[in-house]
Amino acid sequence: QTPVVYAAVSDPEAAELTGIDYVTGTSDALNTEKIMDMIFAANPDVKNVGLLYSLSEANSTKPIADAKAYLDEKGISYTEQTANTNDEVITAASSLVADKVDAVFTPTDNVIMAAEAELAIAPELAEAGIPHYTGADSFVRNGAFATCGVNYTALGTQTADLAYQAITEGMDGMEDYYTAEGGIVTVNTETAKALNIDTAVFKDFGDVVEVTTTED
Repeated sequence: QTPVVYAAVSDPEAAELTGIDYVTGTSDALNTEKIMDMIFAANPDVKNVGLLYSLSEANSTKPIADAKAYLDEKGISYTEQTANTNDEVITAASSLVADKVDAVFTPTDNVIMAAEAELAIAPELAEAGIPHYTGADSFVRNGAFATCGVNYTALGTQTADLAYQAITEGMDGMEDYYTAEGGIVTVNTETAKALNIDTAVFKDFGDVVEVTTTED
């Protein structure tokens, strides 16, 4: 019965973290539809979307399924590439460039993020004129084009507050999990310039935060 508070689980139900009276936490569930809408707001003529993710990452399962359903409904084709290591991510990105996709989508995929390959693939994608939309601002800070999702600093604070509450007040009445507020659009201005895309195109999607490429 020791209180357990987790952070940034995209799908707590699929992870079997619900219905346990001593467990709660925060979810960074991705609004995939909004990111797909962003892709077409920036380029209404998109014909093929690359899906870059890891098969072993639970966080990617639902967003990738949602992306496929969205694209199927619009009659847009998509090309899938999966990877688990830095080298595999670079190879997968090169394949998507060779396939001449119009945009690439990667969810909040911890495996891909851990590979730290974004710094390597971002220039290649930008040079090919392919915007990389992702599920986390960490990708964007490493050179990806844009995301619309959770502010992870705020999510960390929210998680710490839950942990403090669990310790000081107990867990009676606490929810199975709490979804972090989304609606934060993060755009890499250097990548936007390389792609010749005006970041103002996203002004109706939420608060736009402009960043540049960093290695941390």
